Amino acid sequence: MNPVIRKASFALHSRVLDQVGLLFRASVSVQHPIQGSLAFSNERQYRTMPTHGIGKYKHLLPKEAPKKKKERQQMKQIKTATDAEYGTLNVKVSGYDMILVEHYSQYIHNLCNRLGVKVAESYALPTKSTEVMVMPEQGTKMYVDAILKTHERIVQLSQLNATLCPTFMEVLLKNQPEGIQLSVKLHTEADYQARFKARPELEGLMAQMT
Repeated sequence: MNPVIRKASFALHSRVLDQVGLLFRASVSVQHPIQGSLAFSNERQYRTMPTHGIGKYKHLLPKEAPKKKKERQQMKQIKTATDAEYGTLNVKVSGYDMILVEHYSQYIHNLCNRLGVKVAESYALPTKSTEVMVMPEQGTKMYVDAILKTHERIVQLSQLNATLCPTFMEVLLKNQPEGIQLSVKLHTEADYQARFKARPELEGLMAQMT
């Protein structure tokens, strides 16, 4: 076959295929207009658009006031006793069972609220650990058999009426659980310092700085 005729037939064949493809696409778009629109919408038109700032919303919120630094807790003034009222009293609850200690201190706090006794503070003291050493029958080397943890809670009372105090203490003693120790004493500065855990390393560094 002549090569000129072959090239002409190939060009004609390609034109026919292009026309058939265009007609097929047009028919598909007419039958399924939604699919055709989705096909065109899949093209990424945002490649040339800037994307910085998308998803940020903090600039839309009102500006908050700067948070104030927490001041170091200072000791409150100890109230002195009068003829009709006691001063600042510490009701101390201690024991090995933390659940009993916590529940009994809550009972004391609720009782004070019912009787109208003012509760200045209610807080926990650092837990104390005691090691129980045992010496075996044969040998002299002792070993640790158990570690007992003592939990303490303080309910600080203010201006307790002197006439109400005997009845108040009687109710506390009658409802005292087993294994729980109860003591009442006047609040002092040493009691205030005892609620903070000692840090000898930090105190040594502070002494070197001064």
